[in-house]
Amino acid sequence: MKTIVDRASLPRTRNQKLRARLFGFLFFLAVPATILLAISIGPAGTGFSNGIVALLTPLINTLSDDLPALNHLLPEISPATQSLVWSIRLPRVLLAGLVGASLAVAGATMQAVFRNPLAEPGVTGVSSGAAVVAVILIVTGVAAKAPWVLSAGAFIGALLAVIFVQIVAGLNGGSGATLLLVGIALNAFLGAVIAATIANAPHSDDAQQAMFWLNGDLTAANWQDIALAVGPITVGTVILMMLIPELNLLLLGEEQAAATGMRTVWIRQLLLALAALVTAAGVAVTGVISFVGLVVPHLIRLAIGPDHRSLLPISMCLGAVFLILADLVARSLFSPVALQTGTVTAFLGAPALLALILRQGGRQP
Repeated sequence: MKTIVDRASLPRTRNQKLRARLFGFLFFLAVPATILLAISIGPAGTGFSNGIVALLTPLINTLSDDLPALNHLLPEISPATQSLVWSIRLPRVLLAGLVGASLAVAGATMQAVFRNPLAEPGVTGVSSGAAVVAVILIVTGVAAKAPWVLSAGAFIGALLAVIFVQIVAGLNGGSGATLLLVGIALNAFLGAVIAATIANAPHSDDAQQAMFWLNGDLTAANWQDIALAVGPITVGTVILMMLIPELNLLLLGEEQAAATGMRTVWIRQLLLALAALVTAAGVAVTGVISFVGLVVPHLIRLAIGPDHRSLLPISMCLGAVFLILADLVARSLFSPVALQTGTVTAFLGAPALLALILRQGGRQP
């Protein structure tokens, strides 16, 4: 793999390199800043300073056992405010950041594998696979009896869909075009299954809940959701970062990648499996959230170029910031009425994507 490592970088202009450093620095700082902002804003109106105090109080209380002087470091905060921050807002905000980062890194990977800037995480059936299992569990009433089954079932459904796509595409050589076509066919079929299941739901409340899940939302986010998602997302993302040289080589074309000794079919399948893993973990706990994995890496690629050494980490940061802010808008814009997070990402993402396409004038980034 030495040849691959030596050719891990792609040509970039001086301006692209400078923008990569600047954007990397700014978006890295934006992640904690956005988290602090989001836990401090909401219908309950805790305020920024109270939000910070509520966040730090448990840490100070723990340290004050050994350092009594810390007891008076922070002002008093009401138990209700502390409970609001730690039990409701913080898990919701952290889950939004985690899922936003996972969708962005998965989208960047898909776009590299298919060499198509409009590819997105759900193109291989991940979202549809998760959705069909989730809808069946909701409509049959299983999810109401054991809520954790919904996330676990959606995760398994997403992985099974990707395995199916890889097996069927592998029978025909496993090329990128074949994978894409099989994914499109599976998405269409599962979409029909979802529509038929909801249309024939025995209870209208179950059908409404299924539609709610399909639009993606973070209202019910909790620490259990984070515990379920963080492992697969972390493992998948770390391995994807280790495969950045291979991602860069795939952008040069399969023939050039194969000429370096890279096993292109096997690497492509591995990359798709990892992208599917992180997407499945996110979709399983939030429902289907669109446009994050499509718009974010596309926007970063236009700004800094296609080199994944910068593209992947910066996309992760912007994906986290984007989804945290989208969720903040969802729960604050029309308070006390809350929008669904997936609805807000669609409202923001669709015009942004259209603007990018018009700006490019049909040129590949």
